[in-house]
Amino acid sequence: MAVKVEINGCTVLCNAVSHADVDIVHVNDSFIETRHAEYMYKYDTVHGTFDGTVESASDGKGLVINGKFIKFTQEYWRYGRAAAANIIPSSTGAAKAVSKVIHDPQGKFMGLSMRVPTANVSVVDLICRIEKGAYDEIKATIKAASEGPLKGILGPSEDDMVSRDLTGNTHSSVFEGKAGIFLNTDVLDLIVHVVKVDAGKWNAQVVCH
Repeated sequence: MAVKVEINGCTVLCNAVSHADVDIVHVNDSFIETRHAEYMYKYDTVHGTFDGTVESASDGKGLVINGKFIKFTQEYWRYGRAAAANIIPSSTGAAKAVSKVIHDPQGKFMGLSMRVPTANVSVVDLICRIEKGAYDEIKATIKAASEGPLKGILGPSEDDMVSRDLTGNTHSSVFEGKAGIFLNTDVLDLIVHVVKVDAGKWNAQVVCH
């Protein structure tokens, strides 16, 4: 008996539908419409031209692949907007993931993400409440960590940088010392550049080695 599967993202549909024991019943892709999905399914750069029939349903609510209707939705409308011209608020699992790895701050902070038109390097604007400490002391602590347990992973910098300057940087994150400020006596705003690893995994390989 075939397993019924829902897919988030059209790019993995071609591989999944080729298995007889997989029954694709629903596809969600917030970036493209059904006509675009039809084209992508027919002509795949890696796997070649699809050996079968595929067309978008007349009502625009699905794909018909080899005669079988598959429901198609775009759940997050904002994700379908022009990425090169917009900053798009989004959710992120990063804050939750940190609390699973480092248990001390669990339940004490949350996060959101902004999708921005950069090819590489994102930024974390970290606002935290601290018990005590001057900014110079905090920078010194971060510098000490970068030379000790976080050597090669965290890199402090006092330069005036933009995201493009960090392309090729081997650190996972770079703390920008000049950009941090105290919002009041116990609330601190820190800026940390994150060298993306989700596209090519190059940075992750450097850190692991």
